Amino acid sequence: MKVRNPFIKSVRAYFAVILGTAIITTGCSLPQASSQGSTTTQNTNVSTPTATKNVKQSVVIEGLERPWSIAWLPDGAMLITERPGRLRVVRNGVLETTAITGVPEVFAQNQGGLMEVSIHPRFAENRLVYLTYSHGTNNANRTRMARGIFDGKSLKDVRVIFEVSQAKSGGQHFGSRIIWLPDNTMLLAIGDGGNPPIQLDGQLIRNQAQNLRSHLGKIVRLNDDGSIPKDNPFVNNANADPAVWSYGHRNIQGLAFDAANNRVWSTEHGPRGGDELNLVKAGQNYGWPIVTYGREYSGEEITKERSRPGMVDPKIHWTPSTAPSGLAFYDSNRVPSWQGSLFSGELVDRTVRHIELDAQGNVTNQRTIDIGQRVRDVRQGPDGLLYVLTDEQDGRLIRLEEPAS
Repeated sequence: MKVRNPFIKSVRAYFAVILGTAIITTGCSLPQASSQGSTTTQNTNVSTPTATKNVKQSVVIEGLERPWSIAWLPDGAMLITERPGRLRVVRNGVLETTAITGVPEVFAQNQGGLMEVSIHPRFAENRLVYLTYSHGTNNANRTRMARGIFDGKSLKDVRVIFEVSQAKSGGQHFGSRIIWLPDNTMLLAIGDGGNPPIQLDGQLIRNQAQNLRSHLGKIVRLNDDGSIPKDNPFVNNANADPAVWSYGHRNIQGLAFDAANNRVWSTEHGPRGGDELNLVKAGQNYGWPIVTYGREYSGEEITKERSRPGMVDPKIHWTPSTAPSGLAFYDSNRVPSWQGSLFSGELVDRTVRHIELDAQGNVTNQRTIDIGQRVRDVRQGPDGLLYVLTDEQDGRLIRLEEPAS
């Protein structure tokens, strides 16, 4: 049913993005102040995307409950997480009815639950699967990462190898994306803990993003067993947690690696506007909540600062919010026109955003691919095509490809 009342549309968009509930948005977000129009930090000409028509969409799998992440095994099978707490397997294009056993118990409320799945770069040798999930209760919860050995039907020897340093309340901002670097260390994104009025140690919890002793609002870098690499940027800083790799983040749900240029890309949710695409580097501060283009959900300013020396500006920001989720860097020869581009899932706009880059990593153009459902994850598959997970009660896995000319 079409929603005509703008207030109702605003409320639906708010709860869909912030609470991560089953509400399906209409592609709108909260009303924005006129001074917060769509701009970028580098080129205002790329702020308005064009719609892409010539992309073929094929539904591969249906019947997934709030799917969050996908990973491929060497034999072509897929592992897919469902946020309520199930890990599913797809073999030969068929979703097996029985979920994989051995998955840890999760705190599945609001945005929380079973989130990322990732396999070890040497999975063929060690069979290691990594999961991120929220653990605890509504009054005290945190993001955890566990790994186990996958025998084809279950996870064995499951161990928690990392957990966020501080427990928090509520069900917001867990982050949870994982990428692997060429040295077989991993990056794990952690959210800032939530929106006002949520507090920690007598302050708004989002301020933890600037606290180097905390994991909240950070990307952490870990060895494959959860230990701390000796060359992390803050290992010799007595006032910092040695796991911290970058900081000043709000809630990263898109993380991708460009192997050719050794670049790490992230997309993160702003509040009311101010969603960001960042080129992330070790030891850098990305500003939240000291600098931001976003506003409080009430409409009030969070800060008057949009940039500050010593803090890294986003490559581009989006206002109104698109609610960026999964992120993929495309490096296959399968679709030459996609090479060197980023593809970002969008929860509010219900699209995949094709972000074209120049050699320096600046955004030169944006296009959108209409999916029609909330997009939670975007990945490049082993076949060189793009795969999309939709965040719905009856979620889908959709394959994207350009039709033959």
